[in-house]
Amino acid sequence: MFAHTGKTRTTNHNLGIASLLSFVAGLVNVVGFFSVAKLTTNVTGHFAFFVDEAFRMNYITALHVALYVFFFFLGAFISNIMVETLSRISENYTYIFPVLLEAAILAIIALGGQVFIKSNPDIIAFSLLFAMGLQNSLVTTISNSVVRTTHLTGLFTDMGIEFSQLFFYKSREQKEKLLKSIKLRLTIIWMFFAGGIVGGSLFENFGIKSLMGGALLLLAGLLFDFIKIRLLLLKRKL
Repeated sequence: MFAHTGKTRTTNHNLGIASLLSFVAGLVNVVGFFSVAKLTTNVTGHFAFFVDEAFRMNYITALHVALYVFFFFLGAFISNIMVETLSRISENYTYIFPVLLEAAILAIIALGGQVFIKSNPDIIAFSLLFAMGLQNSLVTTISNSVVRTTHLTGLFTDMGIEFSQLFFYKSREQKEKLLKSIKLRLTIIWMFFAGGIVGGSLFENFGIKSLMGGALLLLAGLLFDFIKIRLLLLKRKL
């Protein structure tokens, strides 16, 4: 799921990583918004607010909003620095540290969230945006830009294009390729939605501690990959 990169990746690998990470993103999106009333998985809305405040000459507020965009960018930047560095050591484990870092951020915010909400809620927004930038960059790199999991605007655009192409592409190979791509995008959308529903349900009972569910899912994904790789190596030895 995580371990395969480039030409070794299959549709099933992309479906697996898309399902896991889009579910986590949906959960973070809802729990983050319910906790601090800020968008925490994408920056489109923040950029609009930034431009609005800048035109109103509220420069301090505009700078404050710009930090939301910056932390998402910073997460993507740090993620790729990690991937590029680790790929020079072992390509099979390029994903481990970015995923561990994201899980750690979610766990810390889950455990300390109540303190941050009272003292400085922006710490929560900055941290979650950083984590989602980290995730989006990682999955984009691993899947060769096939999978993105933290927002839906581009997905609906791509899916609209692909559905229209079904009317024009006649060959069986072209249609099968399109249908696989549509299936992947529908999976991401559905799992993002499911993650949001679960996140909202958990928030009713656990509040911001619900983010721990996202951290545990990420760790479970790493464990699954680790076991799968070990079994594969053992099979080759036999």
